[in-house]
Amino acid sequence: MMLIQFFRNKCIGCNYCVEVAPERWQMSKRDGKCVLVGGKKKGNMYQIKVGEHERYVNEQAANVCPVNVIRLD
Repeated sequence: MMLIQFFRNKCIGCNYCVEVAPERWQMSKRDGKCVLVGGKKKGNMYQIKVGEHERYVNEQAANVCPVNVIRLD
């Protein structure tokens, strides 16, 4: 299992994560920021545990994020 953590309050809505991993990331029409699909709010972040089969695309999403708001554990 892998934990994805997303600090949405610092997201600038660049859409890069959506382009590389659209099954886990979407753009919000409400405020133009990204949404971690299935993520649950915990403090100032959203998080979700996913299987290892999602590691590669989410590593790409984290790597292309210009403000480094996606963390993987």
